[in-house]
Amino acid sequence: MFKKKIEKLPTHIAFIMDGNRRWATKRGLDKMIGHKKGSEVLKDMIKCIQEKKEIKYASFFGFSTENWNRSEHEKEYLFKLFEDLADDFLNEAKNKDTKIVVMGDISKFPKTLQEKLIKVQQISKNHKGLVVNIGLNYGGRADVVHATKQMVESGEEINQKNFEKHLYSYPSPDIDFLIRTSGEERLSNFMLYQLAYAELYFSKVCWPGFNRRQFEKALYAFSKRNRRFGGK
Repeated sequence: MFKKKIEKLPTHIAFIMDGNRRWATKRGLDKMIGHKKGSEVLKDMIKCIQEKKEIKYASFFGFSTENWNRSEHEKEYLFKLFEDLADDFLNEAKNKDTKIVVMGDISKFPKTLQEKLIKVQQISKNHKGLVVNIGLNYGGRADVVHATKQMVESGEEINQKNFEKHLYSYPSPDIDFLIRTSGEERLSNFMLYQLAYAELYFSKVCWPGFNRRQFEKALYAFSKRNRRFGGK
């Protein structure tokens, strides 16, 4: 149990869930087991965040625009995991007030997965609790291009406010705190616009090993940051 007092929390927290395959390889396990364990940690982490009422938004990087380069076997396994997660969210939707938002172009996914992702968003769209943004076939650069096209097509005046309305994560505010697991220290094209003034935290723990104590440790580190936003 983490015993240090956390005096402030982010409003919007984000996760680059990295290290599933490395976690499995280190244990002599099939890499797909790492993905399975990672999906379980995702569900556990959402529950941990729901306990922190000050945190209103949480964003997770599930499948990037670059992940299409992986093997067919791995992609098929991931798509099945995403379907299972969507089913879990649908089953909990009646009892939970969590709102699910899918960021990215899901038109390239299998039809059954597309239908479930659309359904979970429709069912939860009016929920007033934690907003969970999940990036699927998502890339930060693609997000900017998508928003730009949408804004131009709408005929709106080109300004920051109108641009932000067309980001996949809208109406979530900018990210306050980003956690990336597995020891890698880069953004990997995740929510580049929304991360403009975020505090960054890099954990050496692979995502399947990231637990409540690691989460609390990261939040404590955030609480000690001095966020100046370009000021003094």
